[in-house]
Amino acid sequence: MCYLESCSVSCIHLSRFLCRLIGRSTIPSRFKYSSSGRKNTEIDQIVSKYSRTPSTDPKGTLTTNSLKSRDIAGPSTRSHRPRSPSLYGNSVLLQDTTVQNAGSGLVGLKNLGNTCFMNSILQCLSHSALVRELFLSRRYKTQLSSTSKMQGKLAEEFANLLTDIWSGKCDTVSPNKFKSTVAKSAPRFVGYSQQDSQEFLRFFLEGLHEDLNRGSRGKRKMEEPPEGLSDAELAEHRWKDYVLYDNSQIVNIFVGLLKSTLACSFCGHKSVTFDPFWDLSLPLPRSSIGSGGLSLKSCFEEFTQEEILDGDEKPTCEKCKKRQKCTKQFSIERYPPMLVIHLKRFSEVRYRSKLSTRVDFPIENLDLSSFASSSHSSAPKYDLVGVSNHSGNTSSGHYIAYCKTSSNTWHRFSDTTVGQISSSDIVTSEAYVLFYERRPNR
Repeated sequence: MCYLESCSVSCIHLSRFLCRLIGRSTIPSRFKYSSSGRKNTEIDQIVSKYSRTPSTDPKGTLTTNSLKSRDIAGPSTRSHRPRSPSLYGNSVLLQDTTVQNAGSGLVGLKNLGNTCFMNSILQCLSHSALVRELFLSRRYKTQLSSTSKMQGKLAEEFANLLTDIWSGKCDTVSPNKFKSTVAKSAPRFVGYSQQDSQEFLRFFLEGLHEDLNRGSRGKRKMEEPPEGLSDAELAEHRWKDYVLYDNSQIVNIFVGLLKSTLACSFCGHKSVTFDPFWDLSLPLPRSSIGSGGLSLKSCFEEFTQEEILDGDEKPTCEKCKKRQKCTKQFSIERYPPMLVIHLKRFSEVRYRSKLSTRVDFPIENLDLSSFASSSHSSAPKYDLVGVSNHSGNTSSGHYIAYCKTSSNTWHRFSDTTVGQISSSDIVTSEAYVLFYERRPNR
């Protein structure tokens, strides 16, 4: 029971005592609880609305060996006290989030000791309608896997945490039990040392996927595709191959498909492969750093530009049957409903360093059509719903989240501190992980 809920129960007993003193037989309505012992909130409406059998759309897959330079670690740092909100823009701190914002999700998360990295990611996930509705509606319960390592406990604790956040009863929630469950799922998160928020997101989503995976068990068998397939048909074949083993609602929400085209410089032969991705880790172009012209589009251009493979990197050409100089290029084949973009600010090259370069990114209407594979005539557009920010350097830093709330306003979440901010303050040099939701087709 949270602190405010305990106070509310005490108020009920006090109200009953006063009623007996003044001869009043009823309790004031604002202190009444439902028969289940909990206040009627927006959650009950959501549960009622979504308590039905989930879609059995099988699309979804998972892989952990995607793309290039995917495992550059973030800062191994210690947390420090949050800076004044005025340094982050025109923040307006909420004086009483429980009274003013019941059921709005404007709830802080207690820092358990350098766990701001986890809190920033949890806030971004909490304010994603796709994720929130899956767990608040309890639809995930029909998908729990009896063979997962955690036996569904990670999904259950996440659902319990979201229920507390969106109950409207507390202005602060402690994620202590959730944190303990995460540590059992991924031992690297045992203890309370600072971690990288993007790495935590990946491990956590993988754990949720395992808890909800409806795919086949056993050793994965990759079926060779028939000859003569078009690129679009080959992509569909590869997607179904992955889905056979990795099929969950978490995958349906977060996983996309990347196309890699390898062209031999000697004979011109092209070979195409497709790899699922959880997120896209975008490099910050060195040529643009310091010029003031760095944008998210330029990061995508750097990521998808043609790469020359020569020398020790020469691959074997399928047609020449020998190692040849080749070019390699990425494009996006499948766009996930939730697109997570990781800005690679941290480097392990020689000395650990951080790039504190501002990257301009759109709040609305992100258009990635110019990076789509040739089989796409158009690409969906995305709106930003959350940002995990890292301030400081590689030896001392702090994570906070900017989230677009259900009231269509932006708020800053720094552990237990919650404040409203202007959308004009969202783009900063501290942006690290971006959460974009795909716009519905019109």
